[in-house]
Amino acid sequence: MRADAERNKKLIVQAAREVFATAGLAAPIDEIAERAGVGTGTLYRHFPTKEALFEAVVIGRVEELVEEARRLIAGSDPKTAFFELLSQLVRHGEGHKDLMDALGKQSFDIQKAVPGLLAEMWNSVDQLLEQAQRAGTVRRDVGLPHVQALVSAACTAIDQQTDGHAADQVVWTVISDGLRPKDGLRPKNAA
Repeated sequence: MRADAERNKKLIVQAAREVFATAGLAAPIDEIAERAGVGTGTLYRHFPTKEALFEAVVIGRVEELVEEARRLIAGSDPKTAFFELLSQLVRHGEGHKDLMDALGKQSFDIQKAVPGLLAEMWNSVDQLLEQAQRAGTVRRDVGLPHVQALVSAACTAIDQQTDGHAADQVVWTVISDGLRPKDGLRPKNAA
């Protein structure tokens, strides 16, 4: 690809990230092209449909989360890594209607678009959850389905808030406190 074509593609994707984040798939393609500083013809040469551009943006967001999870698994303190990733998951949902639409399969099936990508992300979350449980910073009766439900609920709650600090409050005040061990709690798989 020529240098100017590559530059235009990057500008389009960046503009699309910003526009789709607030409007989801309902975003007008003209607004994306204008924000990128290109014509709609240039946009369509790189992405033949709005849906193809939307998929590229959402897949990029999930790839960022997977990369962050790998980084945390490889080198972070198991006492804090799970909560760091949990915070990242909620922050990616905050103000990112595109990602929430895709994860809720309201726009396209990300599993079909990139087989295994979401599975890899959730496997990483599960690994960090187990490390945190072994380190004693997360209750042993919490499983991955609970975490998935919490992330979904947190993102929905944050989406309905107008407070810019909602993600921090939800993750650190409500969810994190609820996930921490309490006295007398039975270990995971205990009778």
